[in-house]
Amino acid sequence: MSVEYDFDVIIVGGGVAGTVCAYLLAQEGHEVLLIERGVEPGSKNLSGGVFYCRIMQEIFPNFLSDAPVERTITRNCVSFLNEGSAVNIDYWDTRLAEPVNAVTVLRAKLDPWLAEQCEEAGVTVMPGIKVDELLRDGDQFVGVRAGEDELHARVVIAADGVNSFLAQNAGIRPKAKTKDLAVGVKSVIRLGEDTVRQRFNLSGSDGAAYAVVGDCTQGVAGGGFMYTNTDSVSIGVVLRLDDLADKGKASSDVHDHFLSHPFIAPFLEGGELLEYGCHMVPEGGQGMMGDVVHPGLLIIGDASGLCLNTGFTVRGMDLAAGSARAAAKAVDEALKAEDYSATALGSYTRHVDESFVGQDMATYAKAPAFLENEEMYGDMGVLVADVMHDIFNHDLSPRRPLVKVALGAVKRSKLTMRRLAKIGYQAVRSL
Repeated sequence: MSVEYDFDVIIVGGGVAGTVCAYLLAQEGHEVLLIERGVEPGSKNLSGGVFYCRIMQEIFPNFLSDAPVERTITRNCVSFLNEGSAVNIDYWDTRLAEPVNAVTVLRAKLDPWLAEQCEEAGVTVMPGIKVDELLRDGDQFVGVRAGEDELHARVVIAADGVNSFLAQNAGIRPKAKTKDLAVGVKSVIRLGEDTVRQRFNLSGSDGAAYAVVGDCTQGVAGGGFMYTNTDSVSIGVVLRLDDLADKGKASSDVHDHFLSHPFIAPFLEGGELLEYGCHMVPEGGQGMMGDVVHPGLLIIGDASGLCLNTGFTVRGMDLAAGSARAAAKAVDEALKAEDYSATALGSYTRHVDESFVGQDMATYAKAPAFLENEEMYGDMGVLVADVMHDIFNHDLSPRRPLVKVALGAVKRSKLTMRRLAKIGYQAVRSL
């Protein structure tokens, strides 16, 4: 059939990926429609996160001065949390503030700002609309249907989140396996600006981010996180779905256990709960991406499985922005060539692969398998704490060299030297 196009591009999803892609395409003079299911962009996004934001500074030169960012992350802490102990690697560096490396954001504030930038660039933003399905003309995707309304475009971009129901319902993307998904449960707790600074040893607008493994998840594969906003703390757990089910745990109970841990609770004392909720997270790494290019259609951001958990950092928003920029380049090229085939749009994957997005996904391709080691969520933390205890516990017994202290702790541990060597080797190859 002959299709009359309403727009050059229709983008479904008003998160970071969708808004950045819409903005860049509008900057090139294309007619872009951005459809968001929430009543406004950001209304369906759970709180926010640590945003490694140099990609945003390239796209929006005014990002740090004008966007509603919370704090600049200058402290990064990695914690092994046990039932009665915590061992931290606490890294603070002024070089992370100049140039700014990462900021904390609250998505209910950030996403509306991004939508405003889109509108100023000429994007038609349509919130409060649920897209039911993708439209096809033969093998070519040509638009979307929302209720009784059909809208057509030369190219459609799915930026509709980790499950990407549009792609699943169109039969071009399988339902994600539970081992490739995690559920994040998060609370935002207001403490007051001065209290945040005091409790986390911060100055000015500096911020801190904690990545936690061990007792925070009660043995479930995953981890805890805590980071500072201007006057609040975002804290919670990310739990791999298959292991959560296998262990018979409830994600809300694991979250509450983490917040009540004697090492964590003092950070939150006297705070006011502002927000609580859960969100699905892609955990499969590079192997989860699959086919993201189809005739007239691209899949970007979380919808394409772009997320990285290295154990030290969890990244999603910067990858979403990077994939959005790659998609915008490909679509701009296709529109100018008036060729919307999969071959023409295939430059998207090349742009992704050439960028930090594809290269980082490849670098950490083995990280998901490494993080499946159950010892990382219990025995490893206990071993590290036992070594530290033997170093600092002066019980009047003669001191031993560090090597003997460590070997003694290993002998008492459930971890054998062979198993430690295997995990260490895997860590070197994965991280």
